[in-house]
Amino acid sequence: MGFTEIMTWAIGILLVASALLTMGRIITGPSVLDRVVGSDVLVSIVICALGAQTALVEGSSTLPILITLSLVGFMGSVAVARFVARDRDYPPEFDGPDALEEEPS
Repeated sequence: MGFTEIMTWAIGILLVASALLTMGRIITGPSVLDRVVGSDVLVSIVICALGAQTALVEGSSTLPILITLSLVGFMGSVAVARFVARDRDYPPEFDGPDALEEEPS
């Protein structure tokens, strides 16, 4: 068993363990933000796994997939951050943006 095989198994075990722990955070996360961070970390783990596979095989066929996953993960995080920030802009006693359209009587 050579050094490359040992490193391959070590990388695989660490990536699987981190993916399982991240799935636990996504399932049990008490808030939406916890689940979003967990899914963002899971995308990062998949990117790391593809990068490790690319380095071990010495090929560049997964490069477009890596770039696409990176962009999708980033855009998803930004979209959720904007959505959550918009919800938190209103004071606690405010009923939401629909309350602005109603005329006081």
